[in-house]
Amino acid sequence: MRVAVFSDIHGNDFAFETVAADMQSQSVDRIVCLGDAVQGGPQPAAVVQRLRTLNCPVVMGNADAWLLSGIETADEGVPPERKKKMEDIRQWSLRQLSAEDRALISQFQPTVTIRLEKDLDLLCFHGSPANFDDVILPTTSEDEFRKFLGAYQGKILTGGHTHAQQIRRIGDQFFFNPGSVGFAYAQDQANGQFHADAWAEYAILAVEGGQSSLEFRRVPFDVKQLIRIYRGSRRPFAEEAIAQYQR
Repeated sequence: MRVAVFSDIHGNDFAFETVAADMQSQSVDRIVCLGDAVQGGPQPAAVVQRLRTLNCPVVMGNADAWLLSGIETADEGVPPERKKKMEDIRQWSLRQLSAEDRALISQFQPTVTIRLEKDLDLLCFHGSPANFDDVILPTTSEDEFRKFLGAYQGKILTGGHTHAQQIRRIGDQFFFNPGSVGFAYAQDQANGQFHADAWAEYAILAVEGGQSSLEFRRVPFDVKQLIRIYRGSRRPFAEEAIAQYQR
């Protein structure tokens, strides 16, 4: 069984298209999305259409839950000015989506379980199996890591949310994050020097006869074309998003 796992598209269908094409070339058996698919970027409706075409299970992420409800579920101390910008982008995103699009997003699931082999499942979530706001970083302490995932030993676990490709052992199995399709970036950047990466990230998990392997993939895309898409989209604060791709 070969499973392509991807997450955090954030409304960037241009990057999503590159990943979809790469997945097709990799002869995968199943695909699954770990959430935060639609909200944020310049192409929310196109992302929904591609998910509809792929017909894959999708986990509900915090950004897409917020897109539908407008209810903040994590207290991150966001300044009021930033909150106002986020709300303007949210309202723009909603105007791009049809009622059918919003209905599809509302059907995203808290978790998804994929049977890999007899007695071995892949448990898919966004932040943690219990809460899409939980943060698991490569630097998360072992105590915190086990608090989030310790009850789920015996399965292979995969979550998104942090945009950080990583793998960590949990019991006899492991947890991994496939990174971000639509908004990849390094975690250790200095304040005021943030830069987004010019590639889309995902992972392929292969399991056969009790043996498993994991491949992290990075698929480059044309940043100049993404910038043109942002400018043509009329998304609020597009220039601020564009600046994140320019050094």
